[in-house]
Amino acid sequence: MIRTRYAPSPTGFMHIGNLRSALYEYLIAKHEGGTFVLRIEDTDQDRYVEGAADAIFETLRLTGLDFDEGPGKEGSYGPYIQSQRKANYLPQAEKLVAGGHAYYCFCDKDRLDSLADAHGIKKYDRYCAGLSKEEIAGRIQGGEAYVIRQLVPEGKTSFRDEVYGDITMDNKELEDQILIKSDGMPTYNFANVIDDHDMAITHVARGSEYLTSTPKYKLLYEALGWDVPLFVHLPLLVNENGQKLGKRNGATSIPQLLEMGFLPQAIVNYAALLGWSPTNNQEIFTLAQLEEIFEAKNISKSPSTFDMVKLTWVNAEHIKRLAPEVFLGLALPHLKDAVKSPAADYARLAAITQSRVSFAHEAGELVNFIDALPEYDIELYTHKKMKTNPEVAKQGLEVALATLETLSDWTHDTIAAAVSAAAEANGLSKGQLLWPIRTALSGKPTTPCGATEICELLGKEESLKRIKAGIEKL
Repeated sequence: MIRTRYAPSPTGFMHIGNLRSALYEYLIAKHEGGTFVLRIEDTDQDRYVEGAADAIFETLRLTGLDFDEGPGKEGSYGPYIQSQRKANYLPQAEKLVAGGHAYYCFCDKDRLDSLADAHGIKKYDRYCAGLSKEEIAGRIQGGEAYVIRQLVPEGKTSFRDEVYGDITMDNKELEDQILIKSDGMPTYNFANVIDDHDMAITHVARGSEYLTSTPKYKLLYEALGWDVPLFVHLPLLVNENGQKLGKRNGATSIPQLLEMGFLPQAIVNYAALLGWSPTNNQEIFTLAQLEEIFEAKNISKSPSTFDMVKLTWVNAEHIKRLAPEVFLGLALPHLKDAVKSPAADYARLAAITQSRVSFAHEAGELVNFIDALPEYDIELYTHKKMKTNPEVAKQGLEVALATLETLSDWTHDTIAAAVSAAAEANGLSKGQLLWPIRTALSGKPTTPCGATEICELLGKEESLKRIKAGIEKL
């Protein structure tokens, strides 16, 4: 069975790149009926942020990425918080030392700093790799601080990546990385390997920036006699300036996106498209649809740019697909703020705005003219396509007023038929009546529905009052 894991560090809120990693891990597992594991990697206590783990749990819950095993869902592979697994790492590091795959290093900060080249790049020179067992034992017994480093062998290391194919690296390019820090905690890289083995992880998805360090992971698996998981390296996610998107480079957090009005399902949909594409041209998906069609082989190698405009479009498409009662629930507070009349039909207002907004809060902005006509410039009456200008508009409103005053049946269909007949009788196009009517009634360049629907919404008395005001304004 396929087993994947999302292993975030609790250093802050999840952003879109974090969510993409979690989503791809989730989809790789769920597409094959596998298991999705959550593991909190909190060994870097200096960067730990109080409450960040809870924020991660909440984001996964809101976006529907329900994990099968992890904190609070302990199975046969738990627990899933690294700091609670501290006892698991040192024995494996010592096993590597005994097998000649790692060694104790006593070099202090001053010596390590002295290894920097002209560009400030440090690479450890294996100064401690040849220490005798006796010297090592004596220094440890004397209380001297030490770390345990991986001993990278000579030769080359090859591995298979699901996205980038077969990759080979010369081991001389690899540094002897630290496995156990001087405080006894494992480094991120080492804990990853131990945990993934202990939790039987079969597929590891992570950013392409880790491609060059993957040979060190493989060497550790092999030195410990363990199966190597399949690696899936994800394309770089960048901002509009081509810089890597991250917490330190202006990435918007998922809670911030939700606060802005983005739907969780739209955020998930968009995250899926940041480096992956289906075999057809479809772009709007539910999570269930993604589970069905997602395959890692369709992940791109090319960097993907986070585009707020595209995310907004995706959100609008998901808004359109909401059940009417769901959209009404989201839009109702905003509609009530905009239209305070006790006679307001909020369900109808939601229905006419749903297909025209990108966010639920925009529904109120579209209909806020109902309670009170805003101030507007007569240039709004100018519309080239409708062949309308203030002079033509005044004529159109006068014809409309004379026609609408006679109507007793104030319904959209009756109003539309009367306006159409009046336009023809007076040598005007329908647009030369409808555009001036809509402008006079709303005072806005765009409305969620047409002129005759607005007439019905406002009622006869208010509609005629606003048309008269428009004539006077012109």
